[in-house]
Amino acid sequence: ARFRYGADAGFDHAAGWLYEGMAKAFANNAARLAVRGEDPSLLSAQDPAKVARANKANSIAYQPALEKITGFDINWNIVAYPDLAWARQVFPDDADDVAVAKLADAIFAASRVDVDDPIGNWTAHNAALRSRTEWLNGHNFHALHFTGPGTDLTVGLADGHEWMGGASTARNGITCNPNIPTEEVFTTPHARRVEGHVTSTKPLSYQGTLIDGIAVRFEAGRIVDAKASRGEDVLKKVLDTDEGSRRLGEVALVPHSSPIAASGLL
Repeated sequence: ARFRYGADAGFDHAAGWLYEGMAKAFANNAARLAVRGEDPSLLSAQDPAKVARANKANSIAYQPALEKITGFDINWNIVAYPDLAWARQVFPDDADDVAVAKLADAIFAASRVDVDDPIGNWTAHNAALRSRTEWLNGHNFHALHFTGPGTDLTVGLADGHEWMGGASTARNGITCNPNIPTEEVFTTPHARRVEGHVTSTKPLSYQGTLIDGIAVRFEAGRIVDAKASRGEDVLKKVLDTDEGSRRLGEVALVPHSSPIAASGLL
């Protein structure tokens, strides 16, 4: 209703009380637990310009709280929940209750908790991720070269970059897994040394809009051309959010053998 009937000026303002409350809680060392089960297409029929303005306003208001999260001042975690709208997207041919149950099973499998000893499973998984980050940090690579269908991309790595992944210890001394599931090891790319083109292999659910068939081209670290078979208007609004939106902020490596990839689900 907001995007159809709300006052136009309202799309440039966020709920300050919410983000101020979060920032205050995090300043007092509160932990953050986010449980997400979003409708991938919730806002797909709305004006992409209004959606982009609202997202930008929320991002600005969220910044003080986000700095506590990204700076790892607090311990935090994000987990997935089997929402009906999401389940219908993944299992469109099943009855609602069956689709939700199947999505729950898929989330449990991807989260590595569908075993007799999930704690032991996660301990071993974190050890494997730590071993990979140590190997990558020991080699101090200058760049990564990605090739594949529709992809030939060279990503330069930032000077002094550090690979991370899995469990981390926050500044408050508490060790946690920020994301469940997680399979990646990640680091910081060089802002101006990304060249080539890349094509997505899976759709992106972004703030209530499903974006699919993404193809972008980089020159000197910046996206100079972007297309999508679905949700292209939203993609371009995202890229025009600010100067940094057309540059990579993170690069990650994920094994094709991960439970998520093995599921064959989108």
